[in-house]
Amino acid sequence: SRDNIPQLQDISEYLSGKTGFVVRPVSGLLSSRDFLNGLAFKVFFSTQYIRHHSKPLYTPEPDVCHEVLGHVPMFANPEFAAFSQEIGLASIGATDEQILELARVYWFSVEFGLCMEGGERKAYGAGLLSSFGELEYSMGEEPSLREFDPFDAGKMDYPITTYQPLYYVANSFQDAQERMRAYAQSLKRPFGVRYNSITSSLDIDRDITVQDEGIPSK
Repeated sequence: SRDNIPQLQDISEYLSGKTGFVVRPVSGLLSSRDFLNGLAFKVFFSTQYIRHHSKPLYTPEPDVCHEVLGHVPMFANPEFAAFSQEIGLASIGATDEQILELARVYWFSVEFGLCMEGGERKAYGAGLLSSFGELEYSMGEEPSLREFDPFDAGKMDYPITTYQPLYYVANSFQDAQERMRAYAQSLKRPFGVRYNSITSSLDIDRDITVQDEGIPSK
């Protein structure tokens, strides 16, 4: 509002009431595994610093503008929240190579995804919603477009200091979620995972032990 800047705690409480997601502040970037694991528990880790005033249109590192203007509004959407959690659940027990693929899928969807709605191409990725310059660019003729396919996106590298040369377009959030679920089920992991909304914990489908290296085994 004109008289109040909401704190992350206020935003977290609002989100929790909408979709169960909460915002947890961190001082810097996390590893892909730690960040994606958080999504499985409906936890979004948010940075707190802000981009330099000399470059207001784009920042290669996620700042609080990116988090609050790009991610938070989307996490209030039940379909998008469920899609994001699907990526997080797929990361539990995943190998390092699978985490790399999941991070790419996350990049091309949650960060820079496009979606069809009412016959029009619209942006839902936070990297676009928080960057006026790239948002305008993504709707132009220069970048390449592909139908969203996590199997394909998981193999694609991407730049982090320039606008994206390629964007994936989902037919709908529901379609993206179904494709993501099929992709997650294709990953070979030592156990299956399901989120328990009553206890806010994860249920697994078999007994496991954890080795000294932190790697789960049957």
